[in-house]
Amino acid sequence: MSQAQTFPATLQAQGRPRVSVAEQAVSVPLTIWFLVAGVALNVFSGLWDDAWHFSIGVDTTWAPPHILMQVSAILVSIACVRTVQTSTFAAGPSERDSSVRVLGLRAPGGVFITAWGCLATLVAGQFDNWWHQAYGDIATATPPHLLLLIGSIVTKLGGMAWIAGVINRSADELRGRLTWLFLFVCSAGARNLLELLPDFRGLHSSGSYLTFAVFIPSLLIAGGWGSKRRWGTTIIAVFYTGVALAAEWLLPLFPAQPKFGPVFHNITHLVPPGFPLLLIVPAALADILLRRLERQSSWLKSVWIGPGLVLSFFAVQWYFASFMMLPASRNWIFGTAYFAYRDPAGVLYDPYQFAASEKAGAFLLTMAIAVVASIMTTRLGLAWGDWFRRIRR
Repeated sequence: MSQAQTFPATLQAQGRPRVSVAEQAVSVPLTIWFLVAGVALNVFSGLWDDAWHFSIGVDTTWAPPHILMQVSAILVSIACVRTVQTSTFAAGPSERDSSVRVLGLRAPGGVFITAWGCLATLVAGQFDNWWHQAYGDIATATPPHLLLLIGSIVTKLGGMAWIAGVINRSADELRGRLTWLFLFVCSAGARNLLELLPDFRGLHSSGSYLTFAVFIPSLLIAGGWGSKRRWGTTIIAVFYTGVALAAEWLLPLFPAQPKFGPVFHNITHLVPPGFPLLLIVPAALADILLRRLERQSSWLKSVWIGPGLVLSFFAVQWYFASFMMLPASRNWIFGTAYFAYRDPAGVLYDPYQFAASEKAGAFLLTMAIAVVASIMTTRLGLAWGDWFRRIRR
C-alpha cells in the first residue's frame, strides 16, 4: 500500500522572509535617480556659488548659481512628492510595510526628512534675495546662507536614510549600485560639514581640529560603516576630493569680472573655493581600523578610530598647511595665488601668514578635548551606521 507524504498547510512564522524575492527592488527606482541628480546639482551649484561670490558678487537670488540651487531642490522635491503619492494612494502591501505615516501621508522615513531639507533650501533662496536687497553682498556667512546650509545637509541625511532603506529591501545584484549612490550622497553631506573648517591659514589652530572632531567623524563613519562596503569611508573621501579638485582646476577656465565694489583685485576668471582638505588619509585609516576591529565592541572601535581620525588629520593637514604658505603652492594646482576681488590681500594683512599662535598649554588642552570629542562622535557614527544597515522604511 502506497503512503502519501503530507506537508503542513502553512509555514511557521519564523521561517517566512520579511520581504519576498518578488517584492524586492530589482532596479534603481526613478525617484532615487532624481534624488541623486538633485544632490549632484546642489554640490555643483554650491561650488559655483562660492566662485561667483569671490569673482563677480551677488545682489539677487536670480544669479545663475542660485537658480541652479533652487532647481536642485525642486528635482529632489519631485522625487519626494512622487514617493509620497505612490506610498499613500497607490501602494501595495510591500510599499505600505516599507513606509511610515506622517500627517496622514505615507512614505519611507527618509523621504519626509529629505522633503523638509528641500523646503528649507527653497525658503532660504527667497530669504537670501531679501537679504541681498537689504544689505548687499557684504559677506558669505549670513542667516539665509546658514539656513541654506542646514537645508542642504538635512536633504542629504534624509537621502542617505532613503537610499539605505531601498538597499535593505533590494535584491543582491542591485545593492552594489545603490551603495555607490549612498556613498556619493554621504560625500556631498561631508563636503557641507567640511565648509565649517577654515582655509589653510587657520589650520595651525587647535580649534580647527576640535571642529573636525565634533562634526566630521559621525557622518564619515556612519556612511562608511553603514554602507557595509570594505573601503566605504575611503570612497566617501575620494568622492569629496575628486569633486573639489575638479572645481579647483576647471572653474578658473571660465571668464568673470567683478560687478560690485570695492574691487581690490582685477579678476578675469572665476576664483575657485580652494584646495580640498586631506580627508582621504584619516578616512583610509578609519577603514583599516574598522576592518581590524570588526568583531570588537562599538566602544572599543570608537576609542581607536576617533583619536585616529583626529590625530592623522592633524598630522597631514598641519604640514600641508605649512606647504600652502610657500611660493611652490602658488600655481593652478594648489591655487593659493587666487584671491577674491574684495579680499585686501597684501594691503591690510599678509595672506601667507598664520593667525597668531596659541600658547602650548591652551593648544594641548584643546587637542585633548578634540580627542575625547572624536570618541563620542565616532560612537554616534557607528550607532548611526548600524541604523543604516537595518533600516527598511
